[in-house]
Amino acid sequence: MKRIFSKGTLRDYWEKHADCEQYLKTWFDTAMNADWKSPSDVKKTYSSASVIKGGRIVFNINGNAYRLVTRINFEKKWMFIRFIGTHTEYDKIDAETI
Repeated sequence: MKRIFSKGTLRDYWEKHADCEQYLKTWFDTAMNADWKSPSDVKKTYSSASVIKGGRIVFNINGNAYRLVTRINFEKKWMFIRFIGTHTEYDKIDAETI
């Protein structure tokens, strides 16, 4: 990816939830260095990622204790962080529209 909006969102989250810090840093580095052209490319890197409606991809973080919802513009190589939270918090949102 050329750009991820925004690492600050992830940083703010891991400062409150230290158990996911290294997982989010690793995810961020992997995503920044990826040359994903389609959802299937993402699945090759993260087989447990879920491709859902609304152009969203959900990543499991720290053994699925946390969920990270992104929206990716593959053409522009931009990724937008739409949500980060616990699995329980994720169950309370509509990941397809957030």
